Amino acid sequence: MTDALKTLGAKGMEQFQALQDEAVQAVTARFYAAYAPVYEKFGERGRQATREDLSFHLEFLRPVLEFGLVQSMVDYLRWLDSVLVARGVPGDHLSLSLDWLAEFFEGRMEHDDGAVVAAALRSVRELFLATIAEPVRVAKPPEPWPEAAEFEAALLSGNHGSALNQINSAIDKGHSLIDFELHVIQPALYEIGSKWQMNRVSVAKEHLATAIAQSVMTAGLLRARPARSNGKRILLACVEGNHHAVGLRMVADAFLLEGWEVQYLGPNVPIRSLVQQIEEWKPELLGLSASFPQQIRVAKEIIEILRLKLGNRRPAVIVGGLAINQFNRLAAVVGADAWSPDAREAVARASQIVAARGPNDTV
Repeated sequence: MTDALKTLGAKGMEQFQALQDEAVQAVTARFYAAYAPVYEKFGERGRQATREDLSFHLEFLRPVLEFGLVQSMVDYLRWLDSVLVARGVPGDHLSLSLDWLAEFFEGRMEHDDGAVVAAALRSVRELFLATIAEPVRVAKPPEPWPEAAEFEAALLSGNHGSALNQINSAIDKGHSLIDFELHVIQPALYEIGSKWQMNRVSVAKEHLATAIAQSVMTAGLLRARPARSNGKRILLACVEGNHHAVGLRMVADAFLLEGWEVQYLGPNVPIRSLVQQIEEWKPELLGLSASFPQQIRVAKEIIEILRLKLGNRRPAVIVGGLAINQFNRLAAVVGADAWSPDAREAVARASQIVAARGPNDTV
């Protein structure tokens, strides 16, 4: 099977989006009617979770319909399969949901566009079933230090003091903040995310771990010594819809300590506000973070808007985040100047990009 599929035009995409909520409701009701003993035990919370999963299906389907690429959705489904099985949902229900969604859109959209959506879903289903036994490909963090396990334990137990002691001890020994973030904090958070996936860590504990990690990073930054200013500016933001900002905070720290002037806007930044801030502040570089493949289209929209409004005076754009790490070929699809797998590499590539563009190619 080829990875390239027919894509939807603007009219077809508009109709697809208009039907998404109805599709989610229809397929949810179909599952509860056909498999009541399996789903009713979860109560209303289970019904809401089913709707959320189906909504994510359709969000991941959008890059397939826009770019003709199926692998990102297949990888997502293989990951979700492990999550659902760990929670007692039969694995075959995932492929069944793709069939029922295909039937819905085939019956409700105009013939040619409905056929495109149905073909995409069935192609994804075919590849998903063919590769379901293979290990799920995940982005690997930098090599963890031995301290990462102890740091993870502190995060999961809510022991803020222990986490702070570890970063202070590392800095006292001469390690840099960036080294600690890359080799201790990042691997610990990846491991916690993996345990959540296997239903061994609750959402509350995952959020607690994130909050403690961010406070530890702030404490470490206060002790670090930045380099002399290099006169360059970078604006960093998670694209609209992306609420996972810890990795971007690490990138912000790395640029600050290398002498860049940094504006870190954090998670879920609306496109209009982001573009306005770029026009006002005039950075040489824009860093965008996307955690899920469906957020790639938001990055693409931002870059297109900047090109239309600013032409060759737009800032260079570097993209990163979990989605880019796993599917970095999409960086070229969205029109970014570069992508980076981690904070240290982002600084190195940023310097190369800005130097290559020259002083007259920015806003």
